Amino acid sequence: MKKRSSILVALAASSVLAVPAAASAAAGVPVKAPTGGTSSGPSAAGAATLSFRGMNLKLPAGWRVHRSGDGAVVTTGSCRRPEPFAANCRSFWVFGPKEFVRVPVGGGHITYTGKYQFHPFSGVVPCPFNAGTSWYTTGKATSKGLRPAGPGHKAKYVAWANRCMTNDGKKQTASFTQREWFLPSSKILVVDVWKTPGLENVLGNATWS
Repeated sequence: MKKRSSILVALAASSVLAVPAAASAAAGVPVKAPTGGTSSGPSAAGAATLSFRGMNLKLPAGWRVHRSGDGAVVTTGSCRRPEPFAANCRSFWVFGPKEFVRVPVGGGHITYTGKYQFHPFSGVVPCPFNAGTSWYTTGKATSKGLRPAGPGHKAKYVAWANRCMTNDGKKQTASFTQREWFLPSSKILVVDVWKTPGLENVLGNATWS
């Protein structure tokens, strides 16, 4: 498993917070119980439970966890490279505080709060659904609010409008929403760009230990 450090940068053009994607785990290999309070294991009917910083998520059968650094990629369908924000990888991502709290930027520190979209790079990156097109953020939140995240927990939820464009930036080829669930007290951030069916229910039914 390869690892790389995360750096949060501010995009001057779109005021978007950015961090490099966490490195991938071995593709298709279920996660062993790691250090730092994060684990996954089999449960009834072929499902698995992802435990992350005290939050326990019961995952549907077929969802697979790939652990790397202070985060995890949960693949829900086909995926060649299980990394956050990688193109053509059906998944959502779970981040711990090392990915977004007091990250050095320009001689200071930036902490993610949900004010700006969580995005992996300062430059243009491939669209999640088509590596031959480019991902453009808009900086526009389409909805905000609190969402249930298990008994006694509420996540700060924000949905952001995004676009896929031809590489010359002249034509839009697709639009999509990046959804974010942030639990500041537990220091957990969940990000989804695939409109993953059932994810909101999985988070809403979380248990805590």
